[in-house]
Amino acid sequence: MASHEQPPQARAGLPQLRLDELLGELQARLDAARGTRDRVHSLLEAVLSVGRELDLHQALRSIVEAAAVLVDAEYAALGVIGPDGRRLSDFHTVGISERQIAEIGHYPEGHGILGELIRRPEPLRLAKISEHPASYGFPPNHPPMNTFLGVPIRVRDQVFGNLYLTEKRGGAQFDEEDVSVTSTLAVAAGVAIDNARLYEESRLRERWLRANAEITHSLMSGAEHGEVLGLIADRAREITGAALAVVAMPMEDTDSLGVELAIGPRAEALRGLVLPEHGSLIGEAFTTVAPATTPDISDDERVAAGPPRFTGLGPAVAVPVGTGEGGVRGVVLLVREAGQTVFAGKEIEPLLGFAAQAALAMELAERRRDAEQIAVLEDRDRIARDLHDLAIQRLFATGMTLESAGRFIEHPEASERVVRAVDDLDETIKIIRSTIFGLRSREGTGGTGLRARVVRVAGEKAQVLGFPPSVRMEGLVDTEVPREIADHVVAVLSEALTNIARHARAERADVVLAAEGRKVRLTVTDNGVGIPAGGRRSGLRNMAERARELGGELELSSPPGGGTTLVWWAPVATE
Repeated sequence: MASHEQPPQARAGLPQLRLDELLGELQARLDAARGTRDRVHSLLEAVLSVGRELDLHQALRSIVEAAAVLVDAEYAALGVIGPDGRRLSDFHTVGISERQIAEIGHYPEGHGILGELIRRPEPLRLAKISEHPASYGFPPNHPPMNTFLGVPIRVRDQVFGNLYLTEKRGGAQFDEEDVSVTSTLAVAAGVAIDNARLYEESRLRERWLRANAEITHSLMSGAEHGEVLGLIADRAREITGAALAVVAMPMEDTDSLGVELAIGPRAEALRGLVLPEHGSLIGEAFTTVAPATTPDISDDERVAAGPPRFTGLGPAVAVPVGTGEGGVRGVVLLVREAGQTVFAGKEIEPLLGFAAQAALAMELAERRRDAEQIAVLEDRDRIARDLHDLAIQRLFATGMTLESAGRFIEHPEASERVVRAVDDLDETIKIIRSTIFGLRSREGTGGTGLRARVVRVAGEKAQVLGFPPSVRMEGLVDTEVPREIADHVVAVLSEALTNIARHARAERADVVLAAEGRKVRLTVTDNGVGIPAGGRRSGLRNMAERARELGGELELSSPPGGGTTLVWWAPVATE
């Protein structure tokens, strides 16, 4: 009978095989445990590195870099959702070079797959991006991307932005573990972003407080009005990261605001510009006593008509200086470069506080100046009383004595000298009385200045023109132009605008009044049909005669774009 027992070598091999299998399984579990340990260690390191950052920009950069390392992604990005809740306002990337970014063009705004996470803020994992219904391709020069993992970042239960990860290295797919570690990092990122924002807000508040203290000190130290306005504009521009700062002040006896100061690109084209209270961005902030914003000032209908003045600029905010109770003293306009973030509520709030504090400091300075002026006037009244009660009375008594004594002088020449002395005393009394009147009269009671009169004429002619003319003034037109010459300027402007309304068929008119040292120059430009041939020239003759009487000249020309340019100038009498 044959034996079925296995040879000793075979019986020894079975336990050996099972042992190898067990060892292999144990090794695999050890590797998995080691991998999990290493990944948890990497996650902890990432959380610590993200939490160390207090600068918001650096914190966002650290989050993107940590996410790419954790899931071994070739490309990573963090998109910050804008104030409207529908678009991305900021975008931070890893894995794409500066050259590639320049070739791709503008950063994404949140369409396609990126917009899917904005609409549905929950983790999204895709094996192939192009197969998702929301995908509609990449822009030219964009690197190819297939695998995708997106995770939202929440800050205090509000979605701050999204993490986007693509192209897991080695051609692998993102798995549930990738989703888990990325979601964990997103929670830590939310805390880090919140801390960075709080730190940034505290630093920003400190900078506003320092700026307010600086302005108050300047005003209380007796700094010039223009110097203080420049300080307000410069500090507001510096703290908000704006490229351009403009300060406009209300013009007396008009419904307009004049640009007193502008700092930044294209500032020259804005200085002296006159803006209506109704229909302009600055005017809206002034009349409503509330901030007025725009995402793109170069394409905003509330910007006054005329040549482009904000090319290359974008988001803007106009903030009233003062409150409705104390009166609005002016408006500060801040404009950022095109493509930068819009002015949001949390940023506008401290700006409003800064403007209110600046207005309060200006009011306190004015009260102080008023008190000083009252002291000066009281001193003048005292001097006037002393002159009247002492000097005039004594001079009058001396004159009476001389006049009486002259009757007893028989020598004709001596008598004549006494009479002349009495007459001189009478003239001296008249001079002193005139001085007393001058001391007791207050400054600032004169008529309205040329600046306000020009604005008033432009506003009146808007009805017959069908549109408000653009007005800009340069130099000290109220102080350097004498009253009689100012009357001629107003008359010429009125005639020029009337001619445009009657004959030019224009859609735009620009007025520039400049006090240029020894002369005043008025330039009126329109885009109409030009001066008709054979038409009546009585108005033009009158303007030319006015210029000749003053030693000036009237010049007419046609700009390259059509229309007419009228330049009227006259010399200004100087000491």
